[in-house]
Amino acid sequence: MTALPEPHDFIGIGLGPFNLGLACLTEPIDELNGVFLESKPDFEWHAGMFLEGAHLQTPFMSDLVTMADPTSPYSFLNYLKERGRLYSFYIRENFYPLRTEYNDYCRWAAAKLSSIRFGETVETVTYDEGSELYTVRTASGELFRSRHLVLGTGTPPHIPDACQGLGGDFLHNSRYLAGKAELQKKKSITLVGSGQSAAEIYYDLLSEIDTYGYRLTWVTRSPRFFPLEYTKLTLEMTSPEYIDYFHALPEETRYRLETGQKGLFKGIDGELIDAIFDLLYQKNLSGPAPTRLLTNSALVSARYDEEGGAYSLALRQEEQGKDYSLTTEGLILATGYRYEAPAFLAPITGRLRHDSRGRFDVARNYSIDTTGRGVFLQNASVHTHSITSPDLGMGAYRNAYIIGELLDREVYPVEKSIAFQEFAV
Repeated sequence: MTALPEPHDFIGIGLGPFNLGLACLTEPIDELNGVFLESKPDFEWHAGMFLEGAHLQTPFMSDLVTMADPTSPYSFLNYLKERGRLYSFYIRENFYPLRTEYNDYCRWAAAKLSSIRFGETVETVTYDEGSELYTVRTASGELFRSRHLVLGTGTPPHIPDACQGLGGDFLHNSRYLAGKAELQKKKSITLVGSGQSAAEIYYDLLSEIDTYGYRLTWVTRSPRFFPLEYTKLTLEMTSPEYIDYFHALPEETRYRLETGQKGLFKGIDGELIDAIFDLLYQKNLSGPAPTRLLTNSALVSARYDEEGGAYSLALRQEEQGKDYSLTTEGLILATGYRYEAPAFLAPITGRLRHDSRGRFDVARNYSIDTTGRGVFLQNASVHTHSITSPDLGMGAYRNAYIIGELLDREVYPVEKSIAFQEFAV
């Protein structure tokens, strides 16, 4: 009989920035023996959107560790020092790291850690009542056991209902760079969506519209191209006090607010909006450029004509209540990402809490299991923790909180109050 492996204190499943931050913060803690399992062969974060000049929408202090431990050797500033770029970054006088730079920083940090196992795809998670341990089985046949799990599997690309089962070679923005060359061979390109990724792609394609001669259309359901709201009092909503306030609200109120707050973390960088306008102005100097920006237009359905090699998009102008259509050879869906519970959790579904809409009922301490201390969730909790859920700047805070739950004591001091505002009566 094969001996079972010695249990870990916790197992992290998935390795995006949030679980990588947890790996960095737990590395120096002798009392915690954790392992992180990632299916990819190395760290990779949105590689399909490494457009030249694209940068984070949060400052460098929102790195993996700084907001929990400014002295950590895994900080972005230490990365710059080791890379010989600290003074260049200082002279640059821009707090926002380039996206490719941030990805390289994460790979640098991951290479220093002993707890990460790349190339391990989790297949099933089970729970044994006798030992009170979770068992994680990977595709390679390895078993890992622990009392705690931290889920960091991220949010997969979202394909809207109108495009489910759609044929052809349309792209989700997560694969934009890989498909860009083929896309620019087409006579017409339509981009659907209105967030930061959509704006970056539109600017990129508009920049080269004269070279390739395609018609470029940008379609959004929103009434306008909303800027990301980044004023300082708004940023106080990424605070412990606001999490406490939001989490304590009734479920229906939280869902209503979730819908209304999307512009606080899904808007477009204001400088990019201005740059797009300036580029449009430049492209139209010698006559109308072959590009259109269509607002208030919801994508109702889509059909691909294989013989003609084109898409027919049925659209509805929502304020006028009018239907119309357009035909395009190239189609890009900048429709974001949406959390889906991993299939490997099926055997332990009974141990996980769900709300009335079937989403995880995430406790204030980020747990989702019935004990309130066994399974923790990274991200995917906008409906319970508001805009702090996807915010890189709150990742270290959340990890400090989870570490405190794992050890039943505070290792990294967790701020309780930082806002000038009072959110609750």
